Amino acid sequence: MKITQDNILATKVRKAVFPVGGLGTRFLPVTKAMPKEMLPVVDKPLIQYAVEEAAEAGIEEFIFVTGRGKTAIEDHFDHSFELEYTLRQRGKQEEYQSLNSLIKLPGSISYIRQQEPLGLGHAVWCARHLIGNEPFAVLLADDFIYAPTPCLKQMVDAYEKGVMVAVMDVELSHVNRYGIIDIMQEHQRQVKVKAVIEKPSPEQAPSRLAIIGRYILDSEVFEHLDKQERGAGGEIQLTDALSPMIQKMPFNGYRFDGTRYDCGSKGGLLAASIAVALNRSDLRDEVLNELSRVIPHSIKPA
Repeated sequence: MKITQDNILATKVRKAVFPVGGLGTRFLPVTKAMPKEMLPVVDKPLIQYAVEEAAEAGIEEFIFVTGRGKTAIEDHFDHSFELEYTLRQRGKQEEYQSLNSLIKLPGSISYIRQQEPLGLGHAVWCARHLIGNEPFAVLLADDFIYAPTPCLKQMVDAYEKGVMVAVMDVELSHVNRYGIIDIMQEHQRQVKVKAVIEKPSPEQAPSRLAIIGRYILDSEVFEHLDKQERGAGGEIQLTDALSPMIQKMPFNGYRFDGTRYDCGSKGGLLAASIAVALNRSDLRDEVLNELSRVIPHSIKPA
């Protein structure tokens, strides 16, 4: 087959969508004035981890679907000239370099406003004109995946065409929180998908294999999202748009290597921070000492 630019675009994953328009009500009052995606895991906000993961997977264009009150995200990935000047003047080169690493090439970051929080499918649909006819990734920042090789890179390396979603087994009592996969067959880390059911009851769930917030999607998904059909919770669900694609193209789940923390919950965010801190040589001893001091006084006898 003759290699053309169209062939390359048909398989190379160059663009990523970051839906960051949610209200973050589970973290009120802190999210009243700060986007939940800016909540920190140790010393970096969740959205920075997601962007770094995408960059390590070869993503070249970063598309943020934002909402009202999200300008802190835009500011985070832009220059802060006064702060940068102050750091240089004080000889804080390491801190200056860490800020500079946030800045992407001009034109590589785009922001689109989602006027209403109508669901993940609607957020992805808002990015349709910037995606065009290419496969693209979707990353949910509050699904924090701590892994030796970034989750999206694992997926991109395994991706050939069609749809690929990150999956993991969840407790049966939690299946009503996720899109759940009906499994056709498995081979190593890849799972061939027979069907996807959005937030089933434990009695209706075909498995405990849940879709986690990393996707590689074919642009055909926009044809289904164009219908603006409401699903579970009265929202436009991404999984509902993916279901018709199962019979038309390769559709695989990918069992990633790594630990996922649900940083949309307070406990998950705290657990992620502890896990990251314990894996950092500059923090490990201090955190272990603090935990050994705090835990005995925090756990009451049964």
